[in-house]
Amino acid sequence: MSLILASTSPIRRKLLEQAGLSFSVMAPPIDEERLKAGAAGLVPGELAQMLATEKALAVSQTAPQSWVIGADQVLDIGGRSLNKPRSMAEAAAHLALLQGKTHVLATATVCARQGAVAWRHFASAAMTMRDLSEEDIGAYLAAIGEDALSSVGAYKIEGRGIRLFETISGDYFAILGLSLLPLVNFLRGVNGVAP
Repeated sequence: MSLILASTSPIRRKLLEQAGLSFSVMAPPIDEERLKAGAAGLVPGELAQMLATEKALAVSQTAPQSWVIGADQVLDIGGRSLNKPRSMAEAAAHLALLQGKTHVLATATVCARQGAVAWRHFASAAMTMRDLSEEDIGAYLAAIGEDALSSVGAYKIEGRGIRLFETISGDYFAILGLSLLPLVNFLRGVNGVAP
């Protein structure tokens, strides 16, 4: 039985590879911006769950016999959601907004098969960023370059981004965007997918 990751995220792919899972990758055929625009009343955790579900179901429709993993992550800062920055200036603005404050990463992971959700998991993590000066932000962005545009919050804790934080509370893998341990435990119970 095959396993498909409904995501083009390099870090999600790497996490599954490091876990020793055999899978393929398929970009979900959804318009994420349209879905977000239509979900204005959802809190960030609900938005993450809705997007993860839509990704998994969209790919499951095209590959109904496969197990499909959908995942999404939303950053919540005082009830406001942040998307991935579209420019380095926006990345700097995101870091300036987050510095000295605690924000929450809401991460949803879903498995679908035959066009229906078979399993879902939700996790959140509280992240307190240290006080940063404009110079700190500029130096960080200069060091990581365009990588700042590939994640919400403009940071990656698996690299230099860890130096931006005072405290982190939550599951490391969920912070990276995929609740790996609960997912692997679920897949272990699915015959032919994970040993």
